[in-house]
Amino acid sequence: MPSGTVPNRQRNRLLGALSNADFALLQPHLQRTPLKFRQPLQMANRKIRTVYFPESGIASVVAASRGEHRQAEVALIGREGMTGIPLLHGVDRSPCDVFIQVEGEGHSIPADALREAMRQSTTLTECLLRFAHVFGVQSAYTALANSQGKIEERLARWLLMAQDRVESDELLMTHEFLALMLGVRRAGVTGTLQHLEMKGMVETARGAVTVKDREGLQECADGLYGTPEAEFERLFG
Repeated sequence: MPSGTVPNRQRNRLLGALSNADFALLQPHLQRTPLKFRQPLQMANRKIRTVYFPESGIASVVAASRGEHRQAEVALIGREGMTGIPLLHGVDRSPCDVFIQVEGEGHSIPADALREAMRQSTTLTECLLRFAHVFGVQSAYTALANSQGKIEERLARWLLMAQDRVESDELLMTHEFLALMLGVRRAGVTGTLQHLEMKGMVETARGAVTVKDREGLQECADGLYGTPEAEFERLFG
């Protein structure tokens, strides 16, 4: 290891995938940051000033329509990645909101510091762009799930994706919140969770869903889960 290079042992998998030299470009600007429930990390059509690399918790990327208010989650970000994807493509804002839905912690970095580090290192830029590719694949499969998937398949996929990021069988969230994220009625989520519970795949309690049979949920997702995850492992595993 070159003299003065900071060892890279990060819980965030994207930061952990960087070379020691590339991580050293970011390290002086990284600040440990609590990620609180409903905390906005990126606001629609506002300049992105801070980028977050979660170590725990889940952030939702949400698209909303103009006029009649409709919104739906289009992607999740956890310890595998980062916010601020538009910056990697040379733009400074997005029409999507990003906010914390499961509390955790991570690192933040000023957007200008990230841009400067990317200007200094093509290998850093290439690594971050690989994550942007995986993020795009996840968004594409969310579109597939929303257009072709049954509620049960979509919910199974979402629970698996959330479990991947919190690294726990217990997911702290309400039926109302799940309905908002999936863009369906609360009654539909409640009925579907009851069906999954009857099959022994989950256990529900007030404000929490516990995954009991991960393989069963994967089968229930019927191909809507797994491809983005495999693509991440191919590039970063």
